[in-house]
Amino acid sequence: MASITVIGAGIAGLSVAWEIIRRGYQVTVIEAKQVGAGSSGGTVGALAPHAPDSWNLKKQVQFDSLMAAGQFWDEVAQTGGGDPGYARTGRIQPVSVSDLDRMQARIDGAAVNWQGKARIWLTRTPEAALIPESPDGWWLMDDLTARVNPYRACHALAAAIRAKGGEIVTGRSVTVADAGQRTIWATGAPGLTVLGDDLGRKQGQGVKGQSALVDFAAPETPQIYVDGLYIVPHADGTTGLGSTSENSFAHAQVDSGLDEVIARAFKLCPALAGTEILKRWAGIRPRARSRAPLMGVWPGRPGQFVLNGGFRIGFGMAPEMARMIADLVLEVRDAIPDLFRLQGRGETPITAG
Repeated sequence: MASITVIGAGIAGLSVAWEIIRRGYQVTVIEAKQVGAGSSGGTVGALAPHAPDSWNLKKQVQFDSLMAAGQFWDEVAQTGGGDPGYARTGRIQPVSVSDLDRMQARIDGAAVNWQGKARIWLTRTPEAALIPESPDGWWLMDDLTARVNPYRACHALAAAIRAKGGEIVTGRSVTVADAGQRTIWATGAPGLTVLGDDLGRKQGQGVKGQSALVDFAAPETPQIYVDGLYIVPHADGTTGLGSTSENSFAHAQVDSGLDEVIARAFKLCPALAGTEILKRWAGIRPRARSRAPLMGVWPGRPGQFVLNGGFRIGFGMAPEMARMIADLVLEVRDAIPDLFRLQGRGETPITAG
């Protein structure tokens, strides 16, 4: 059987390695630090859909991935024995009266574009262990949004890969010059910098995120989203809070910006106030120029491929990203959307539509 090398043991690298080995190929994952060491090791784990109105290809791919997530994570758990903490628990968002028309457009969009497989609705009587305060007593809910525990999900993938005979090597760095044929680079924000230097054009940037984990158990309740703040109850009796999106930052460590996130969450959901903070996390997430995933053949490097740029949607897009890059590497079948496609020197950049 042919052997493929994947560089990077975050959600992108582990997902494609899993897809490769479940198709019957050998795979080796090489990671400079440890499994889930980078931006995949946070505490939030929201698998949240884009708004279903103004539909486009990016939203369709994400929808397909979210629909595939249950089977994807079930197979991972059954193969390796690790629990990724996946559940499709839905989401609740407070809305004001002035937003009701805009929310109705989302409801109508979901009715068409979610194909009857999931829905969005407005309610004045939500039932949940955590209900965010609403200025006018209206909430928007959906039953498509899901969650995973990021750290546990990465380790569940690693266990499944090893259970099927794959190799995961940690604490080893690989340069582009060292890489052999059929290598997939899934190296996050540092990889975007290396790629940009090689292609002579910036491919994206790192965005700092900070999040926290608190001791609050509500494993079956919907997650909450309000103005960039996620509150995600996990299966293990904890709840993730976050995250910041910092384009300018002096360092990658936790700082006072996280205190503001925690304070916002406690004010929004008073039931959380006073709970013990179990973990504070900070990391640099990879955002491609198009704000869409970045994948394809590395221009000028035959046999080398790139899978990167899953800023804020990496866990939700993992099944489809893994499928598309595995199709390209293993079967030379290129079904990568133009918006996601990596380009070489002199090519016209594709921007998000």
